[in-house]
Amino acid sequence: MSGDEVDSGKRRFLVAATTVVGGVGVGFALVPFVSSMQPSAKARAAGAPVRVDISKLEPGQKLTVEWRGKPVWIVSRTQKMLGTLDAINSQLADPESRNSEQPEYISGVDRSLKSDILVMIGICTHLGCSPTYRPDVAPADLGSDWEGGFFCPCHGSKFDISGRVFAAMPAPKNLPIPPYSFLSETELMIGVDPKETA
Repeated sequence: MSGDEVDSGKRRFLVAATTVVGGVGVGFALVPFVSSMQPSAKARAAGAPVRVDISKLEPGQKLTVEWRGKPVWIVSRTQKMLGTLDAINSQLADPESRNSEQPEYISGVDRSLKSDILVMIGICTHLGCSPTYRPDVAPADLGSDWEGGFFCPCHGSKFDISGRVFAAMPAPKNLPIPPYSFLSETELMIGVDPKETA
């Protein structure tokens, strides 16, 4: 074979080998880009349902957990607290929660699956501040007719112990209720409807 002759077998081999190595290299180079488009483990977990043990929640106390990056309040309401709900209906903007963000299975003045346990997203419907839990009755700063509930210090919105907004407040709607269900008497799941756990 002279120096001018081409060995086509070697050429095909070199072209094929180069193509394979180049393809593998491109594949390895693309993996980080494709992986970066997938949601992170933290993002996937943020949308996941949250199990909450409420066995140590005392009457009148509030527990805060995080679901989808939002604070969710779980309040153990006393019979005295529940007794105030009907009496203040005339002072509320939406006492029946007809214009509220809540699952269809939540109704009534108590806005809960079990009247003594309130589950609610703790973000004001005005500008997204987090109201404070004010179970005290008739405090000096909220007035003698205050029966307990939630007060947003950002712009002064007041909500009753079911998260229903008082009339003529900056907040346009009642505090939202997330989907949730009870797994037992002492454990609930936020982010899952009751029919999904049945």
